[in-house]
Amino acid sequence: MNPDASLAISRLTPDSERSSAPQPPIARRQPVEHVIHGDRRVDDYAWLRDKQSPEVIAYLNAENAYTDAVLRGTEAFQEKLYQEMLGRILQTDLSVPYRLRGYLYFTRTEEGRQYPIHLRRPDTENAPEELLLDLNALAAGHSFLSLGAFAVSDDNSLLAYSLDTTGFRQYTLHIKDLGSGETLPVRIERVTSAAWAADNRTLFYTVEDETTKRSYRLYRHVLGTTAPDTLLYEEPDERFRIDIERTRSGAFLLLTIASHTTSEVRFLPATQPNAEFRLIAPREDNHEYYVDHHPGTAGDPSGGIFYIRTNSGGRTFRLVTAAVGNPGKDSWREFIPNRPDVMLASAQAFASHLVFYEREGGLPYLRILPLGDVVRGAANDPLASSRRIAFTEPVYSASLGANPEFVTGHVRFQYESFVTPRSVFDYDLGTGEQILRKQQPVLGGYDPTQYTSERVFARAPDGTSIPLSVVYRRDTPRDGSAPLLLYGYGSYGISVPVNFSSNRLSLLDRGVIYAIAHVRGGGELGKPWHDAGRMHKKRNTFTDFIASAERLIDLRYTSPQQLIIEGGSAGGLLMGAVANLRPDLFRIVISHVPFLDVINTMLDASLPLTVGEYEEWGNPQIPADYAYMKSYDPYSNLERKAYPTMLVKTALNDSQVMYWEPAKYVAKLRTLKTDANPLLLKINMGAGHGGASGRYDYLREIALDYAFLLSQMEIRD
Repeated sequence: MNPDASLAISRLTPDSERSSAPQPPIARRQPVEHVIHGDRRVDDYAWLRDKQSPEVIAYLNAENAYTDAVLRGTEAFQEKLYQEMLGRILQTDLSVPYRLRGYLYFTRTEEGRQYPIHLRRPDTENAPEELLLDLNALAAGHSFLSLGAFAVSDDNSLLAYSLDTTGFRQYTLHIKDLGSGETLPVRIERVTSAAWAADNRTLFYTVEDETTKRSYRLYRHVLGTTAPDTLLYEEPDERFRIDIERTRSGAFLLLTIASHTTSEVRFLPATQPNAEFRLIAPREDNHEYYVDHHPGTAGDPSGGIFYIRTNSGGRTFRLVTAAVGNPGKDSWREFIPNRPDVMLASAQAFASHLVFYEREGGLPYLRILPLGDVVRGAANDPLASSRRIAFTEPVYSASLGANPEFVTGHVRFQYESFVTPRSVFDYDLGTGEQILRKQQPVLGGYDPTQYTSERVFARAPDGTSIPLSVVYRRDTPRDGSAPLLLYGYGSYGISVPVNFSSNRLSLLDRGVIYAIAHVRGGGELGKPWHDAGRMHKKRNTFTDFIASAERLIDLRYTSPQQLIIEGGSAGGLLMGAVANLRPDLFRIVISHVPFLDVINTMLDASLPLTVGEYEEWGNPQIPADYAYMKSYDPYSNLERKAYPTMLVKTALNDSQVMYWEPAKYVAKLRTLKTDANPLLLKINMGAGHGGASGRYDYLREIALDYAFLLSQMEIRD
């Protein structure tokens, strides 16, 4: 052990009293006092923030060693679960190809290899494959790999791509000549997005600030020149992030500048890379708008129209149009009015149709609108000629797939549910036929008729109805005796998808029920649902989750002694808050990369995300925001009482929620908890916010989680 580790680690009991059972490390206390708004807080574990300190690394390694020791008896079970889950996966497989400019693009996975291989072939019979990127080769020498940007030039000859090799979500941009297979001598750090102009030599890209990781500058790079890249835009407001993309029509580059509540868009003709970006409409507080382009009718010299999804006129958005030559807000014409009960989550333009992604009643829908003579918004009621794609299961997930071509006869979408494996469909825009291209193979004799999914509702303390999605084997008892794993998130307006997981079968087949509580703060019922669970309404997220748990118990799905809860990131905040509020209601808590030290993080404007997230959590420099935050902050509200069994997981290179938040939380909780329940901290020392990047490594992480919760429920087979 590093000699500094003795400063950080002691034991729960003296040597003379120590049993043979593994003993957890106890972090030393080094009080740091904070006083703000007349309120004094003492943080004994702030020293754990020093990632470069050998003492800190020693403490994290000691926590890992303790967790490994406690779980040593589950290693055989972990291996069994790993092999079981691996046995359901078709390890050598192909994705469904998508078409772009005469090529079919697809990925292949190969047995024994962690990452996909990206390929293409000409869209002709018996055409040979072309290797684009072998992520396995690119991952050599790294414990982590993530692919970010992936943009092919208009002449199909160049690929701009970016890689993160640490998990810190810090991507380096490269350009590959697809004709020669050579990687060009271009290496640009901290790239967050990239898009080609139409000349096949000009690349626009955005980069992040080195400290806060905020995407804030737009540059233009021209191949074959030695001049420095041109800085085109820098966003000074720390709440805002920027992104560059090419419209599906190919006609424009769009620079979207957005905070959590406000946005503006600038545009540039793709054929004029040296021109100036033009502003569509200047930003206004609490006004969000997003843009797509349609060139209009054949021969139209005006440049066509912009379809603009805007929340002016309603929090659930509406769709307006504007001429490219006069796109200002005063010229917007309403095309699809606001529907208060329908969230217009996206609107995408194709040559002959618009495709909408909508949410209504907590469920997702896809709507197809043929344009015809309404391309300029001429029809009085465009929705009258639209069609919704119908889905029949009570809970499910549906989303648009890869659709890069503007002129197309079909739209690709994905559908899945707790029971139906992920399925890729092509929707025929002419006939309305849904063509199944592929359903995720599930090896080992999976029989969907053995499982059932349901939708139930809980009632929050203020009377709001909270939807829950539930799945279980049909032979699972409904007498309150079954273990139930309840998942929650509830932040940023993000909807938790009701997805299929072949891994989850290892729980369902052992009699565990799985459920998602779609609590406020998420996006399941649109922006109003998000608004009702952020800022000074954040506590609704926690009370919704508690009400959901109580409802599942009342309906005899489970009991408090059998109830496991799980969440990650902001969902880890949810876990910490409800464990403080109702520790008696839950048997086990599993938290992944949890946001637990809310006040200290939000007081540090130098950290990634902090300033931009004042619009989600509040700014603790404001007394009222500070007081409300402190009322639920998991770290600040730990008390001397009994807590559930906990497994807390983090990653050393996490850039979203720093590793020290869960580390501090566990260190403090060890000194306060009055129970004998296990409290484990597991740190991935070579990954980031999403955990392991390789598919086999990730599967082992799932096996550990499942072995832990099942063994705690005394299910060991």
